[in-house]
Amino acid sequence: MARWHRHPNAVNADQATRGWLTSPGSLTAKLIAHSTAFRVQRLHQTTALCLPDEAHAIGLPRPGRVWEREVLLRCDDVPVVFAHTVVPMSATAADWPLFSALGERSLGSTLFYDPLVARGELEFARIRDGHPLMERARAALGGGPADTTLFARRCLYRRKRGTLLVTEVFLPSVLALVPQPRKNNR
Repeated sequence: MARWHRHPNAVNADQATRGWLTSPGSLTAKLIAHSTAFRVQRLHQTTALCLPDEAHAIGLPRPGRVWEREVLLRCDDVPVVFAHTVVPMSATAADWPLFSALGERSLGSTLFYDPLVARGELEFARIRDGHPLMERARAALGGGPADTTLFARRCLYRRKRGTLLVTEVFLPSVLALVPQPRKNNR
């Protein structure tokens, strides 16, 4: 189980990683600005049992069934972020009207432009071997080095009566990204 903290200093991330963890606004927009080709690779979207450290955050008394979505965010075809989203089964289509139809579109592109969405505070963690998100990220990547620690952030969003928890696990490749020159649209 990960220990989630309200302040990024608690996870002792290096300066470059901390810049990604604490970046305000849409992570999708930042990734787009750091690549020539951004893409969402949907791994799955289905019902599942939420993780123990997610239950309380989304208002469940214990781990229960949720809608779960997992994707890899890719910059120039390199996976840079493993993203995991859970929505309680009690949420309605009116709460999250676009969630079931996202496909390979970015969730962030809808969350940040919907005036009904309220964003909570970011929380930060170190994800280590044995944590389900570490195992899922490794599986999505087709393996990976053992004894790795990855940094993650999560945020609770509210819309009407529904909650949605987004966890973003930053892969080491994100640190190689550099801002791309802006295209001049004339």
